Amino acid sequence: MVVVEQHDKKKSKRFALFLATCDSEFVKKAYGGYFNVFVSSFGDEGEQWDLFRVVDGDFPDEKDLDSYDGFIISGSPHDAFADADWIVKLCSLCEKLDEMKKKVLGICFGHQIITRVKGGKIGRASQGPDMGLRTITIAKDKEKLGLYFGDEVPASLAIVKCHQDQVLELPDSATVLASSEVCQVEMFSIGDHFLCIQGHPEYNKEILFEIVDRVLNMKLMEQEFADKAKSTMETAQPDKDLWQKLCKNFLKGQI
Repeated sequence: MVVVEQHDKKKSKRFALFLATCDSEFVKKAYGGYFNVFVSSFGDEGEQWDLFRVVDGDFPDEKDLDSYDGFIISGSPHDAFADADWIVKLCSLCEKLDEMKKKVLGICFGHQIITRVKGGKIGRASQGPDMGLRTITIAKDKEKLGLYFGDEVPASLAIVKCHQDQVLELPDSATVLASSEVCQVEMFSIGDHFLCIQGHPEYNKEILFEIVDRVLNMKLMEQEFADKAKSTMETAQPDKDLWQKLCKNFLKGQI
């Protein structure tokens, strides 16, 4: 476990990242690892952030869960519907967090894991893999998002997408918060404690391009597909500030 802590006079909020992917050489060199990408995106002064590399079997003790204010489950190249030991253990942990009504932000793989835990269905996206900058449409019923955005809820948001699986059937208890032409469930919530996003609010152009190049070099995609993914960010950028506001306010109850 890695800990980042900044002390102040008050008891600091405490969060944990469940990292479900390995750090690429690029991410280690450019950012010091994905953990730093998440903390720089969603962390604030005076907070403690802990890293658990769940992909390597590193999990918190159950007795320590109540000491956390919130959790993030990262993306992953692994299938959320698979039954590897660490994935099954992560599902069990999410069930416990659900019982405790702990705040959990699920991103991409994490979005799908929570779907699985709550009884929904996940699988390969019918339209195939999706990589690049995409615009998703916020649901017309904006009451839920108004709790996190405040008075100005955007009609749409740009986000980096990088996935081949998606939610096929929502859990009964879920509320869809955003959709797109190629994915009906881009974002959903369950109660006030689960917020799930198919895209990557923590990604930027640099990270996306490195993933595209790496997958291309592994011969897992065609050059034309890679070029199209990169072209989406030639003149546009994700709505990083708005995604940070949404995710921070959800995790920390700042509104």
